[in-house]
This record gives sequence, C-alpha cells and structure tokens, in this order.
Amino acid sequence: MKQSGGTDEGKRRAGESAADAVSDGMVVGLGTGSTAARAIRELGRRVDSGLDIRGIPTSYESRQLARKAGIPLVSLAEATPDIAIDGADQVADFDLIKGGGAAHAREKLVDAAADRFLVVVDGTKLATTLDLAVPIEVLPDAEPVVSSDLEALGGTPTLRDAERKDGPVVTDNGNLVVDCEFGAIADPAALAADLAAIPGVVEHGLFVELADEVHVGTETGVDVTER
Repeated sequence: MKQSGGTDEGKRRAGESAADAVSDGMVVGLGTGSTAARAIRELGRRVDSGLDIRGIPTSYESRQLARKAGIPLVSLAEATPDIAIDGADQVADFDLIKGGGAAHAREKLVDAAADRFLVVVDGTKLATTLDLAVPIEVLPDAEPVVSSDLEALGGTPTLRDAERKDGPVVTDNGNLVVDCEFGAIADPAALAADLAAIPGVVEHGLFVELADEVHVGTETGVDVTER
C-alpha cells in the first residue's frame, strides 16, 4: 500500500532539514522510504566531510543505502539512538500511519528507542484525520485468525500481494503484511491498543505519541512543528 506522489524537492528539503539536527557523536536511527533516503544521503555527504556519527538502519533497504553513503552502522544491541529520522505514509497532527514499505516493525522499534523522533514528509502526506489502510505485520500461520479478528474490529483486511513475484509480500522479519481499512480513525490510540492485543500481530503501522518533530518539505522551504 505504498503511497505515491509528492515532490522530489519537498522530500529533499525535509530530509536535509532533519539532517541539520544531527551533530558529532550522535547515533542516528535511519528510516525507510523515499524521504528518509534523502536524509540518509545527506548524512552520508556530511560524514564524507567529517561528521562523526553512527547509524542504526530500520530495514535492508536503509542498511544498503547507508553503507553506500559511507555511514558507519551499529545495532540496537550496541547503542541507543539519540535521534531517529523516518518518513510516514500519512500524518495527522503527530499521529502517523507507516508501513507502506513493510518495514514498520523495526521502524517502530528504532523510532521509539530514540531520544527524539523526527518525521520527514512532503505536503501530500498531511491529513486532518488518519484514514489510510493500516499495515499490520502478521505471523504467517496467524493470518487467517488475525484477519477474522480485524473484521470483528470493523476493519476490512487485505493480504498484501508482492508486485514483482507471485504470492504475498514477505517482510525482512519473514512475516506477512495485512493492510486493513478502518475509514477515518477518530481515536488512533484506542485502535492501536486493540490491534496490539490481537494474538499473531507482530506490529501495526499506527505510530501514536512517538513523533517529536514533523518536518514538512515544500517547493520553497520546510515547515517544522514540534510537539
């Protein structure tokens, strides 16, 4: 359920704005997705110019990009992130829907562990109320039961199919992704609690009360909002 659109310029500006918050000695959570990639590339340029940081990637994709950019990498077992920079599929106030890239389980782990979590988006990701389908990472054997439980919550679940191979999307963790439509989500915190309580759910894509700053890139600048 990747959301397309947005402007390259807006994404670049948002990524560079968040990179400005990174200083020498920091451990940085490196998000997944096209806007987070702008921040990773910018951090790589600054590392090349002498910035001393270490990165914790949130996916195979961000790990490969960080390596290519020359950012030294560590794991959560070795360090705690001072700051995390990550994108979002939708932002309403400071609540997010993430998981279009199927990396939301590790993204949430790294983003929640960070002292500060900076969200980088362009204006197309802003909404008054969250209303996209919520990505839910599910243990493969649990998918039928989880889908039934999601329907009981009023959702419409769909197993996410892979785009370039037969069969479903498989996450970096070896699990499946169910995208569940709930319509407009009036109470994200309550829904997040209900989803987390379902046996077989590894992680869901509602990020509630985690973001500390939202950097919105436009064609002419960046709007930064702090919680």
